[in-house]
Amino acid sequence: MIPSAFPPADEIARLTARMLLEVGAVSFNAEQPFTHASGKKAPTYVDCRRLISYPRIRSVLMDFLCVTVMRGAGVEAFDNVAGGETAGIPFAAFVAERMALPMSYVRKKPKGYGRNARIEGAMSEGQRVLLVEDLTTDGGSKLSFVQAIRETGASCAHTAVIFYYGIHEGVEDSLGAEGVTLHSLCTWWDVLAAARETGAFDAATLDEVDRFLRAPSEWRPKGA
Repeated sequence: MIPSAFPPADEIARLTARMLLEVGAVSFNAEQPFTHASGKKAPTYVDCRRLISYPRIRSVLMDFLCVTVMRGAGVEAFDNVAGGETAGIPFAAFVAERMALPMSYVRKKPKGYGRNARIEGAMSEGQRVLLVEDLTTDGGSKLSFVQAIRETGASCAHTAVIFYYGIHEGVEDSLGAEGVTLHSLCTWWDVLAAARETGAFDAATLDEVDRFLRAPSEWRPKGA
């Protein structure tokens, strides 16, 4: 069941950021940057998968995600909740349970045998599908999942994530151009503010993270 009262969006963002820090889902290291899937280096890394191991925090965040979607899209806006392989699958299951909806998931590519399907679970023509994932950076993987959903004859006009980088230009515009609205709980800016507030990292590291967030494509480690 979804509680009937929730904090406003800015408080949801602040609390989400603090919870990500609390479970150790956020790592900052300017001296030994992380290599992301794109091959680019950054002083930031977030692992939302850790949240599934913290029942109380994950419960609060899934409540937040449901109400954020319902505020933005409507209470009766969906017929199915789909998770993106693999990190989105548990969160889609939690959301579907709360919203009393069928759940399915979308493979990154056809599994290569049997039905060669990308959609697992029951999804039918005409259903309005909410795509749930853990996070989004530039939105590219979301569009691939949306295309697979739409190929079934279902529609997908909304995607929901716990964490949105919020530092790359044009992400929401590119999703919007494909008829997809992004719903998220917090961004790197919220996490940086929470880290400063709680003293989770030293000031020099946070200043370097700030420098990265303001110009991610130009950032290089000092001395590199």
